[in-house]
Amino acid sequence: MSTKQAGANTMQKGSYIVIDGAACRVVDTQTSKPGKHGHSKIRLSAVGLFDEKKRVIVLPGHDNVEVPLIEKKNAQVLSVTGDSVNVMDNETYETFDLSIPEELKGQVVEGANVLYWDVLGQKVMKQVMGKS
Repeated sequence: MSTKQAGANTMQKGSYIVIDGAACRVVDTQTSKPGKHGHSKIRLSAVGLFDEKKRVIVLPGHDNVEVPLIEKKNAQVLSVTGDSVNVMDNETYETFDLSIPEELKGQVVEGANVLYWDVLGQKVMKQVMGKS
């Protein structure tokens, strides 16, 4: 897994975090004030990048959390089959299948270049950039 450590108190809305082994995007943060003998607590609400599932964790502000390293890469579409496409990475020439996200259906055509993210070993299409 390609992750790095970051302080829980540095997480903001829009940050990425790993919760229960799933890469998520933070949608809300709440910080409680420290008590007489305690530390401040941080409540992070996040939505999964791949499953859209909401996850919430509460932890001390000085704790570290895992942040996924997101690789943004380009690929060329070789063929379109229903809701998935076969693409070839523009740098490594590796071919693999990607599913087409709902918002990009109808825009993906053979020969087009797409931007995809490689997060924790999973690949997801993010943008269609047109024909090369």
